[in-house]
Amino acid sequence: MKKILLAIGLVFSTTFVFAQQTTFPVNGSYDTRPGMFAFTNATIVVNANQTLTNATLLIKGQTIQAVGAGLSVPKGYVIVDLKGKFIYPSLIDAFTSYGITEAAVQPRGFGAQRQSIFVSTKKGAYGWNEAIKPETYVKNVFSADSKKADELRKVGFGSVNVINRDGIARGVSAAVTLNEDADNSLILKDQTAANYSFNKGTSSNDYPTSLMGSIALLRQTYYDAQWYSKQKAEYNISLDEFAKQQALPQIFEVDGWANVLRADKIGKEFSKKYIIKSGGDEYQRINEVKATGASLIIPLAFPKAYDVEDPAEARNLTLAQMKGWELAPTNPAVLEKAGVKFALTAFGLESSRDFWANIRTAIENGLTEKQALLAVTTIPAELLGINDKVGSLEKGKVANFLISSDNLFKNGNIIFENWVQGKRFIVNKMDVSDVRGTYNLNVDGVGALTLKITGTGGGSTAAIERTGTDSVKTTATFTRNGDWVSINFNLKKNPKGDVRLSGYITSANPITIKGESALADGSTGKFTATYREAGKETPKKDEPKPSLAAGSVIYPFGAFGATELPKQETVLIKNGTVWTNEKDGILQNADVLLENGKIKAVGKNLSAGGAKVIDATGKHITAGIIDEHSHIAGSGGINEGAQSVSAEVRIADIINSEDVNIYRQLAGGVTTSHILHGSANPVGGQSQLIKLRWGKSPEELKFAGADGFIKFALGENVKQSNFGTGARFPVTRMGVEQTFVDEFTRAKEYAKAMSVKGNSVRRDLELDAIVEILNNKRFITCHSYVQSEINMLIHVADSLGFKINTFTHILEGYKVADKMKAHGIAGSTFSDWWAYKNEVAEAIPYNGKIMHNVGVTTAFNSDDAEMARHLNQEAGKSVLYGNVPEEDALKFVTLNPAKMLHIADQVGSLKAGKDADVVIWTANPLSIYAKAEKTFVDGIAYWDIEKDAQLIKSQQAEKARLIQKMLESKSKGGKMQRPTGDAPRLYNCETLENYSAELTENEHAH
Repeated sequence: MKKILLAIGLVFSTTFVFAQQTTFPVNGSYDTRPGMFAFTNATIVVNANQTLTNATLLIKGQTIQAVGAGLSVPKGYVIVDLKGKFIYPSLIDAFTSYGITEAAVQPRGFGAQRQSIFVSTKKGAYGWNEAIKPETYVKNVFSADSKKADELRKVGFGSVNVINRDGIARGVSAAVTLNEDADNSLILKDQTAANYSFNKGTSSNDYPTSLMGSIALLRQTYYDAQWYSKQKAEYNISLDEFAKQQALPQIFEVDGWANVLRADKIGKEFSKKYIIKSGGDEYQRINEVKATGASLIIPLAFPKAYDVEDPAEARNLTLAQMKGWELAPTNPAVLEKAGVKFALTAFGLESSRDFWANIRTAIENGLTEKQALLAVTTIPAELLGINDKVGSLEKGKVANFLISSDNLFKNGNIIFENWVQGKRFIVNKMDVSDVRGTYNLNVDGVGALTLKITGTGGGSTAAIERTGTDSVKTTATFTRNGDWVSINFNLKKNPKGDVRLSGYITSANPITIKGESALADGSTGKFTATYREAGKETPKKDEPKPSLAAGSVIYPFGAFGATELPKQETVLIKNGTVWTNEKDGILQNADVLLENGKIKAVGKNLSAGGAKVIDATGKHITAGIIDEHSHIAGSGGINEGAQSVSAEVRIADIINSEDVNIYRQLAGGVTTSHILHGSANPVGGQSQLIKLRWGKSPEELKFAGADGFIKFALGENVKQSNFGTGARFPVTRMGVEQTFVDEFTRAKEYAKAMSVKGNSVRRDLELDAIVEILNNKRFITCHSYVQSEINMLIHVADSLGFKINTFTHILEGYKVADKMKAHGIAGSTFSDWWAYKNEVAEAIPYNGKIMHNVGVTTAFNSDDAEMARHLNQEAGKSVLYGNVPEEDALKFVTLNPAKMLHIADQVGSLKAGKDADVVIWTANPLSIYAKAEKTFVDGIAYWDIEKDAQLIKSQQAEKARLIQKMLESKSKGGKMQRPTGDAPRLYNCETLENYSAELTENEHAH
């Protein structure tokens, strides 16, 4: 073998693989002889579906000449006998930033000050927003990184796709090999895909600040590019490049299953089939992910177990975090079972050395070896359009292949060599395959120890022994990836905590392992392990590894989620006090029948064969509460306030079905919520009406067929009294008025131009929404406080011909109630909030009563996740402040908001034919003592106080099981992380953040 290796080295040292390369001059004599090698007697895995035994691989230069069994070796080939060895295609990573410098992003996260940069500062004829940079081509900025290439080759990669991970439209990626040569010789394909994300990256522009803003900007760019390709008046490099790239494959990077669905929705709007680089949590909503039909690139960066030895710290963990740790390794298997096409990426791993350990963990959790191989060879090659060159071992393809000791996925397998474009890279010494034995181990800060390496595959387990006064014996985790070795153990004392060793085999005779050590106190040093003698080991029979037991996926994936969602039933609620909100008023000892998601009947002595009967004697039955102004169930920011008008953004794009506040508000009898944009600008985003269908997907929460609404705002927030640099218009109340005038004037002109047959008007998503208002297809709910501003907007609306549907907050509504009634404007207010900022100084708790008495449709809203849990009590305050009749008071949070939202024909009262959104209360619903026992949405009991108690108990047991599992993982030397809280974000009107900066900071934190 040594003679063979020497021969390879001598031949290779005098040849140039790239015989065709003639454009570069050579300082010296030319030698363009191609290296010709015959690898014989090997088990050759041609691809995941074909394996040849005792076969031969012929390569000449950088090209495979032939693969097969019984091949004759042509004259002139160097023969390499690989009897007992395996040959595989080199691996392909479809998602890397190899060879390009990632630009640093300034940390501007939650609540950070904006820079007030409204348009691009980039010199040149580029687009207005720096987050749209399709003009970036990796081929123009790529430069090989020898150190990183060496790391990736040692793992087994031979080629990678290089992506510029900066911006929302990121430009074009390129596929390169991991050879060592001139950069132009490494490029396999200069244009593999156009790339996108929701992260604006290094853009200095304020817009977008939110996820919904990122979505809107990308959608607008698609429409702009369509318009641009048909016009000749403007030259725009960004739009020109964006349009050209639409014929390429499209890769979209996202950070979770919900964003997989969001990206796919954009794709469907523009007839694009994205390849989605996901976050690895698709198992949580596998049916929805499968339904997209998208191909995925999924990470192997599984979460580390949490160190839960300290109960106080363990309390910081959520159930979602704990179950996420346990179930993340099942993700590849779940996707395989669902038939989703996916590639695996090493992107996101703390160390490339974790790749094989994690892929084997995925296999232990159900991923088949065949699918694993497909996911790192054939599939990424197909996705990138380079399967004519790499991904399998076939004649004419590039000579990218691995030589290994065994099955690539077998624990203990060693990758000996990685040949890239016909060039040999030694990963591990072929003559050091078995490291089992006893070693003298010296660790800085620990001292002299004995290391015993045992197990199968040349060494797979280890034990540590210390003799003397502090004698101790302990098991250790031992991981070997070729010459790379990592050993973790815990001596309990001297020192306390884990000792982690990471090094490599530096000598074959005697076998010597050297590297770096890290102790639990943070100190680092060196270690050396020197072979002393062969170990005495009793051969053990190989037994199949049992499949790993794991908990179930729950919906939603967190606290109060369940493995199965409640079912719709026929339910007869009998003998209760029924608040109909209809002309029948309050009925005593009455019944309500729910069937097929609707209210079938309301009355006395009802019967229904086979119905589930609930005895409501002594209890009260009402329609579900409707919150006209809420900010729950959103993600990625509730304000897009970088510009004075953001009518293009949609809350519908960012609905978060996992928000625990949905469940908490069901416990308060809420069944419908109007999710509004915040109040950071005069014209905010489009709102979304949802039903609180706990456990359903984001799309399934949406109230089907409801009219569209949009958030406007007046006052301190929109003129940035308490935030901002003062650069963003408007900064005065006069400027706020002018913003409205300008926007509706522009919208009228836009609508007129669009109405011309054959027009060439650029579609503007912002103005589309305003035109919908003018056409009574979208309705305004306006954040408001002060009388003068309310009068201003009414005047502007009268002048420009649009209607205001609702003034929300409206704490000075009592001053303008007559005008509101005359204009048919509703008032959604607070029960008794006042004095929390200057513009509410004249608020009074009688406001609701006064507007109601004048004849304004009046409601109480929450604008607060906590308050929404007791809106029934807020309604009761109207009885206290002004003796509003109890029936009318309840309507403030049921029928009246339904009227405001144009859904009173479906919800808001108990009437045959309406949706079965019903609450059973323990007492008068306006009482502070009343509890919601059951809350039905569409006839489904999404809240049940008795089942809640059972659920809490079962989830406490589940957390206890997971804590024990994490403790076991630690005892076996598993990698750990410190528990950190993951509290849900609570939004309100004034919440400001920078979604992209938070994404980047979170990525770096992990």
